[in-house]
Amino acid sequence: MSERWPKWVYGSGEDPDYRFSFANERTFLAWLRTSLALVAAGVALDAVHLNWPRGVQVGLAVALIALGLLAAFVSWARWARSERAMRRSEPLPGFLVGAIIVGAIVLIGLAILIAWT
Repeated sequence: MSERWPKWVYGSGEDPDYRFSFANERTFLAWLRTSLALVAAGVALDAVHLNWPRGVQVGLAVALIALGLLAAFVSWARWARSERAMRRSEPLPGFLVGAIIVGAIVLIGLAILIAWT
């Protein structure tokens, strides 16, 4: 049998139906696209000149970039936990962190909207 990485994911259980693994991978890639969009939004927010206090603009840009980095890490961890659960025929893990990330995106969006007006 070939050695697949990460071993803590592939080291136990049996291979699930490949369609489930591919669906899990597509979800992972969707979260990566979201994290890339958050990083790009933060860079764009810092690059444009707005009539806002510089600290507010930089703070919101940094928040977006940090959230994008967090989303990238969380997406990988979620992929791994879900793949391992499928291999072990266990229930899929919850996704409280996703709700927190969504809440943070809403709050940052509201702060940008308020600063814009």
